[in-house]
Amino acid sequence: MAKKTKSYSQVQATDALEHLGQHGTSASEFIYDLLRIFAGYGDGQIRRTKDGPGNLAKDGETVLIKNLVAYREAVVNTLDGDCSKMYDVINAMRDDAKIAKHSPRLYITSNGVFVVAYDPKENDWYENRIDLLWKDFEFFTPLAGIEKIQFTAEAEADVKSAELMAKLFDDIRRYNDIRDPQTVHALNVFMSRLLFCFFAEDTGLFPEDNLFTNTLRTHTKEDGSDLGEFIDRAFLAMSTNDSAVLSTLPKLYEVFPYVNGGLFHDRYPIPVLSRRARTLILNCGEYNWREINPDIFGSMIQAVVTPEHRAGLGMHYTSVPNIEKVIRPLFLDALEEEFEAACAEAREKMSKKANNDRASQRLRNLLNHLSNIKFFDPACGSGNFLIITYKRLRELEIRIWKAMREITGMALLPFPNITLTQFYGIELDEYAAETATLSMWLAEHQMNVKFQEELFVLPETLPLKQSGHIVCGNACRLDWNTVCPHTPEEEVYIMGNPPYLGSKLQEAIQKDDMKVALSDVKDKKGVDYIAAWFWKGAKYIKESKAKYAFVTTNSISQGEQVAMLWKPIFDLGLEIFYARTSFKWSN
Repeated sequence: MAKKTKSYSQVQATDALEHLGQHGTSASEFIYDLLRIFAGYGDGQIRRTKDGPGNLAKDGETVLIKNLVAYREAVVNTLDGDCSKMYDVINAMRDDAKIAKHSPRLYITSNGVFVVAYDPKENDWYENRIDLLWKDFEFFTPLAGIEKIQFTAEAEADVKSAELMAKLFDDIRRYNDIRDPQTVHALNVFMSRLLFCFFAEDTGLFPEDNLFTNTLRTHTKEDGSDLGEFIDRAFLAMSTNDSAVLSTLPKLYEVFPYVNGGLFHDRYPIPVLSRRARTLILNCGEYNWREINPDIFGSMIQAVVTPEHRAGLGMHYTSVPNIEKVIRPLFLDALEEEFEAACAEAREKMSKKANNDRASQRLRNLLNHLSNIKFFDPACGSGNFLIITYKRLRELEIRIWKAMREITGMALLPFPNITLTQFYGIELDEYAAETATLSMWLAEHQMNVKFQEELFVLPETLPLKQSGHIVCGNACRLDWNTVCPHTPEEEVYIMGNPPYLGSKLQEAIQKDDMKVALSDVKDKKGVDYIAAWFWKGAKYIKESKAKYAFVTTNSISQGEQVAMLWKPIFDLGLEIFYARTSFKWSN
C-alpha cells in the first residue's frame, strides 16, 4: 500500500508516541520528536537542524526542511481546547513565499499540548492532543515518505470518495460519543444524507452544480461553530414541501429542492462538527461524484464506518463479472433471448414489408413482463446484486424502447417500466442496509440520465420515489415471505452472495442461526453457514415459479454435506437447473 523508509515502523511509532504522550514534550522540542519517530532522524541530524545547517529558515522561529516540513511554535493557551489561533500560525507559514518555495510536505504547529497540521497535497487539516497522537497518527506518515497509493483502476473514483468520507467519519468520531445504537443510527443517516447531497449536486439532481457545497461555504464560519445548525436546516428544507414549515427557515434555504423519498423524512440530531469537519465536507463537495459506481461504492462506504475493514477498501464486494455469472443464467439470458427473437421477427417482417404489429406487441409484452418480476437478495450487503440487476434491466428497457420506435416508425414517448419497488433485500448490518437503499436511488438517477441520453426523455427523479424494500434483519431467522411476499404464480428471482463459514468456524450466534434456519433438517451439524440460505430458499420457492441462485464455496457439494443439504432440498420436489464448475474466486 505504501513506500516505506527503512527507519519507519508503525509499531515503533505507536510505542514512541504513547511514550511521548505519557512523559510530555514542549513546543520547541515537538518537531524534533516527530522527526525522530517518523523521519528516522538521529541525534546528529537533530543537532544540525537545531544549529542551522539543516534548517532552511533564517527567521529564528521556523524549522523548515525542503520537501518535508515547516514547523513553528504556537504561543497559544489552549486549556479550554480552542485551537483556532493555532490555525492562524499555520496560515501565516502558508502565506510566506520564502517558506512555500521549499514545498513543505506538511505544515505543523504545536504549543506542547495540542498539535495542528495542514497537508497541502490532500488539502486536509489535522488537530489533536499530543497525548492522544498514538491512537491517530496516520496524518504524519508523509514525514516517513509514506504516501497514499494512486488508484488507476476503474474504481478510482469510488476509492477516492470513500477515503474522503472516511476522514470525515473519523473526525466526527473524535468529537462525539457514538456508542449507543440511537446515536450510531443518527450518524449513519447523517453520512447517507451528505453522500446524497454530494452526488445530487454533481449529477443534475439539484438545480445548480455544487449547490450544497457552495451554500455551505458561503454561509458558515470557518471554525465550524455554526456548521451543524446550517446542515440541520438544509436537511429540513429538503424533507418537506410544507410551506408552513419552510416559512420558518431563512430565505437562503429556499435553494434546496424537496427530496423526500424517506431519506430526509425524520429529523435527527446533527453530530458535533469541528473546523476540520467543515474543511473535509468542502473537500468532499469539490470532488466529482458523477463518476462513482453505486455497486462498488456502497461496499466502500460500508468500510468507512467499519475502520477494521479499511485495509481492504474496495475489496469487500462481488465484482460485476461474478454477479453476472449468477444473474445471466438465472433470468437475464432468457429476457435477452426474448428481446432478440422479437427483433429478429421484426426485421423479417420489415424485409418483406409485412405487418409488424405482432413483433411490436411482443416488445410491449416484454416491457410489461419486466415490470412484474420481483428480485430478492436475502444477503444483500450494500446492494451490489440488486444494483447490477436493476442497471442491466434498465439497459434492456432502453433497447426495447429504441427497437419499438424503429419498428413502428412512430415518435413514441417512452417511460421507465422498471421501478425500485420490484427489488427486495435482507441485510444484518444496519448501515449496509441503509447504504443499499441510498445506492439504489443513485443507480436510479444514473439510469434515468442514460435513459435521457438514449431516448431524449428525462424521467423525473425528485422528489425521490419509494426505494427498494431493504430490510435490516437476520435472514436466517426472518420469514422471507414477510420481506418479499409472493404467490405461486409470481415470477421471483432470489440471488446473492451469502456468508460461508464452515461448521468449525461458526461462533455461538451463527450456530444458533443454523438451529433456527434448519430446524426441520435432521442432520445439520456439519454443514456450512451458507446452507441456511439454500434451505430457506428451497422452502421459499417450492410449489411456485420462483427460482434462486447463490454464490457459494464448492464444499456444500462435496463429502458428507451432499446428503445433509441436497437430499432434503430434492425431497421438496426441487431440482438444480444450472450450476457453474468451480473457479478461482477473484474480484
